[in-house]
Amino acid sequence: MTTPGPGGADRLPLPQGVREGTAALDRIRLHYLEAGPADGEPVVLVHGNLSTSRFWEHLMPSLAGRYRVIAPDMRGFGDSRAVPLDATGGLRDWAEDVRTVLGWLDVTRAPHLVGWSTGGAAIAAYAMAHPVASLTFVDPVSPYGYGGTHPDGRPCFDDFAGSGGGGINPAVVEALEAGDSSADNPFGPRSVFRTFYVAPTFRESPEREDMLVAEILKTSTGPDNYPGDSTTSPNWPGFAPGERGILNALSPKHCDWTGILDLDPKPPVLWTHGAADLVIADGSPLEAGVLGAAGQIPGWPGAEVYPQQPMVSQIREVLRRYKAGGGAVRSEMFPDSGHAPFLDAADKWIEVYREFLAGA
Repeated sequence: MTTPGPGGADRLPLPQGVREGTAALDRIRLHYLEAGPADGEPVVLVHGNLSTSRFWEHLMPSLAGRYRVIAPDMRGFGDSRAVPLDATGGLRDWAEDVRTVLGWLDVTRAPHLVGWSTGGAAIAAYAMAHPVASLTFVDPVSPYGYGGTHPDGRPCFDDFAGSGGGGINPAVVEALEAGDSSADNPFGPRSVFRTFYVAPTFRESPEREDMLVAEILKTSTGPDNYPGDSTTSPNWPGFAPGERGILNALSPKHCDWTGILDLDPKPPVLWTHGAADLVIADGSPLEAGVLGAAGQIPGWPGAEVYPQQPMVSQIREVLRRYKAGGGAVRSEMFPDSGHAPFLDAADKWIEVYREFLAGA
């Protein structure tokens, strides 16, 4: 099992004006980055799965004039404590981690929340429990969770088979536990970063890529964190979600952020998405329905029983309903970006986000 800890003395320095701290409570310790004045409007940047606050650091100085920018490490990631994650609440544990950091920093104003991938479900969970000034979804997980749903969000099977902790390739976990930072292992974090996080034509500087890979390697593995536990299923493909860890929190059994449709008042929403995203897509190569249709998981019962999950279409439809219910929604597609347009199209992404904030 890997455990998070502070980076070494030779790690890549934080950008100028970005500082770090730890919300140290008896029950949990949450590391965070911060920039900007203490009296600025709070902007909170919530990272995704297999990432940390440092994925946001390059953006923070450009927001720090007017805004107090805060980027926490979620439990089990980065330099935060590996506290067990209760998957049965979806991403509510992550939402409460955000709340904990804001309380530690004496932030009382409703925050502008940005959530990338898994973080998208977390900020929605936060908004369903606490006031927010705005919501920005960056290539978020589907409102119906990851894997095993029909286009309308109905589960393919009652036990949500094909989703959760059992769906990860064990080689990915092995690479994390081995601390494999090589470019040779197709299941190692460097290959995963290059293939799935950013567009294939994009390359970070060697120093920054090394740092981001090192941050991924801080992931705490095991049944309580990444990937979580799993159960067997009589339904294809033979596994169903458990009740602990991050991948189970993302399962449709536990993850459902359509509750934002009932928010009153409705905070303004920005949705940004990379058109070349392979993680969140209508037909992601990581999703069981796609793998089954391609013959990579034997016994696929066919599209009528287990279709490919149209994740982007599901997001679009829920946000259409949000707008129809009186919410303001802005959508920006980044045609040449992968799963993280704030990385591979950083200048354009921050321009769009600053425009959104100005009108929020």
